[in-house]
Formats: sequence, C-alpha cells, structure tokens
Amino acid sequence: MNEKSQQVLGDLPERLRRIRSFVRREGRLTPAQAAAIESGWPQWGVDYVSTVQDWDMRFGRKAPRFLEIGFGMGGATAEIARNHPENDYLGIEVHRPGVGNLLKLIEQDGLTNLRLMTHDAVDVVNQMIAPDSLDGVMIFFPDPWHKARHHKRRLIQPEFVRMLVSRLKPGGTIHCATDWENYAEQILEVLTADPQLQNTAATYAERPAYRPLTKFEARGLRLGHGVWDLVFQRV
Repeated sequence: MNEKSQQVLGDLPERLRRIRSFVRREGRLTPAQAAAIESGWPQWGVDYVSTVQDWDMRFGRKAPRFLEIGFGMGGATAEIARNHPENDYLGIEVHRPGVGNLLKLIEQDGLTNLRLMTHDAVDVVNQMIAPDSLDGVMIFFPDPWHKARHHKRRLIQPEFVRMLVSRLKPGGTIHCATDWENYAEQILEVLTADPQLQNTAATYAERPAYRPLTKFEARGLRLGHGVWDLVFQRV
C-alpha cells in the first residue's frame, strides 16, 4: 500500500460502522442460481479482504473501471457490460439470488469484464479500492428506506459520498438513479454539498444512454411515476 492510500484508508467513521443501509432479504435461491454461484464464483467472484486490491490483476488488463453498488438481479449490469466491453465493472450485491442470476448471465453472454462481490459496500470501498482509481460509481435504485425514521439508513449520506469521491479519478462520475422523489431530493442535496463534485446538469440529468431502462422502470413511467437520474463529476 502506498503512502497516499495509508493516509486515506483507515478506521471508518462511527456512523458508517454503526449503520447498515441494507437488510438481507434473501428470498429463494433457485437451483440455476445456486449452480451459477458454485461454478462461476471461483472465476468471477471476489472475496472480501481488508487490503487494497490490484484490480488490473483481478481483471487481467488495464481499462476504465466502474463500481456498481447494489446491482439487484443483475440484468441491467450485464447489459451495460455487454454494451461496453472496453470498460471493466465491479458489482456489489448482498443478496445471493441476484448474485447467482448475474453469474448465470455472465456465463450465458460470455462476459469477461465483470467481477462480483457480496459484502457491505462501505467496507469494500474503504478497504479494497485505492484512492483516485475509479472512473465512475453507479448506484441505481438504492433502497429508499421510505419511512422518515429510517432515512438515516439510506446509503447516500455525506460521509459515504466523501469516501466515494476520494476513490474517483479527477473527472470521474457518481451516477445515482431513484424512483423516490424524496430520496432524489436528498441525493441532490448531499452531492451538491460536496465541494469536490460538480453537477453535470442544472438539477436532474436525462437518463444517460448507457443506463438501460428496466421493465419495472418502464412500467412505472407508463403509469406516470417519476425517475430521477443524478450525474455528478469529480472536479
């Protein structure tokens, strides 16, 4: 670990140690998902360790690298990776059915530019990713924790955003999307307040072409529900 990494890495703030932005709602792991985990994890999975990783070695090349936090069932992630083979993507998801489904898609589509982790994203970012190393962070439809008393559990908080920004290269982006207007307002406030970030739009951004429109999202839009994209760049 270099000196700069040692300066940035270290003990987590108390609030980040205490709060977890997810609960494990495992659901049923299908036989196909279980088989995909058994066969695919040794090749495409990355186990958590508390040291900075050489991601060029993990991916077998040097390429633009993007972190996705909370990829759900992985359909959009697989589509992004398929459409952009020039980039590498590290996806984090704590729910095993989603991990199994994405591993199944990786095998089905012959994708080589994805690596997966199933661990708390706060720990992964803090311990395993070097400063100034990411080209972008994607957080699509994070748990909105819609009850006011649970808002403190939302992932997008100032402390975590500062940590994410420190891992971005200058010019790197944080792209969030949510279908909860209240959460969109909070995300906009938090990202705007960070002095190292600049909004790429006046307020909310148009959905970038690289973010696929999911079936659930398309249905919501047909019913008049809103979706808000926010794309901020490290200055």
